[in-house]
Amino acid sequence: MKSTYKIDWSDEALNSLRDIIEYLENRWTRKEIENFARLLDKQLELIASNPYLFPKGSQSNNVRKSVLTRQTSIYYSIKGKEVHLISIFDNRRRPKNF
Repeated sequence: MKSTYKIDWSDEALNSLRDIIEYLENRWTRKEIENFARLLDKQLELIASNPYLFPKGSQSNNVRKSVLTRQTSIYYSIKGKEVHLISIFDNRRRPKNF
């Protein structure tokens, strides 16, 4: 059995997710929101089981980037047996230094 890493959500990641869901609720159907949630769950399971799978960001050696959708990326770092979610980022926005 593969060991998994614990996922730790930052306040920024939780706020980003809230903003994305609010955007989806205002513009898309319930089914599309559920599809996004399933996709996010699967991606987080993949990150938890193999956090080194995704590449390090261009700005920082400690931050990794996982593309969830064309519009959304997950930024995270690894510390011991814990994955720290930094942000769920809307790729249409101007990026910060990741």
